[in-house]
Amino acid sequence: MDARRILETRLRAAGCVFAEEEAALLLAETDDPAELERMTQLRVDGLPLEHVLGWAEFYGRRYVVAPGVFVPRPRTEHLVDLAVARGGTTVLDLCCGSGAIGAAVAHELQAELYCAELDPVAVAVARQNVPRVFEGDLYDPLPRGLAFDLIVVIAPYVPTDEIDLLPHEARDFEPLLALDGGTDGLALVRRILAEAGDWLALDGALLTEVSEEQAPAVVELAETYGFAATVDETVVTVTRTGSPSPLP
Repeated sequence: MDARRILETRLRAAGCVFAEEEAALLLAETDDPAELERMTQLRVDGLPLEHVLGWAEFYGRRYVVAPGVFVPRPRTEHLVDLAVARGGTTVLDLCCGSGAIGAAVAHELQAELYCAELDPVAVAVARQNVPRVFEGDLYDPLPRGLAFDLIVVIAPYVPTDEIDLLPHEARDFEPLLALDGGTDGLALVRRILAEAGDWLALDGALLTEVSEEQAPAVVELAETYGFAATVDETVVTVTRTGSPSPLP
């Protein structure tokens, strides 16, 4: 049995659903047998593949990630699609993690990007992916007087009591700060919407991802703060009442 087949067998036995693809990625990452064994054992032990590799692919580009930093999910590419369709020249990525979501939007639009993140571990990683990352709580570290055409947010939205129900890789290897959204999962979303009016351009939009079950509650929250909101799958788009729609 050749080395690749052995690697695939080990990964499959560890529960990796896409063992063949993961084996190919690991083999492409190094030709050092000792390093390959180290990486393979980390994956067998349950470390997310992206953390083992040191990068994640998102929206067609690779971004640095590291243990303790939330891995951008393919499902979030839909939020990027919606943001790009609206257009804009200034983008804010709140709770940016690795910075991949804001970077993808800004890259597609050739827009100016600002990122904000509370976790210093994520800040250090984001600064390897994007040039302008402010460390602090939500809007607090940003320069005053800015107004953004687009604010994109992947805030923690898992209700505290449901953290233990998450898949092993998320529950055990991703930071609680990026997962725990409080009692109903919307604690941070409330804070973000409460201040969004101070940071959105007049025709700007805030896009955030939540669960399908939470989306109606987020729409109600947005309306409470004087915004209009629409839902597309798990993405809620928030605009000022009467904000113009993007051109077709």
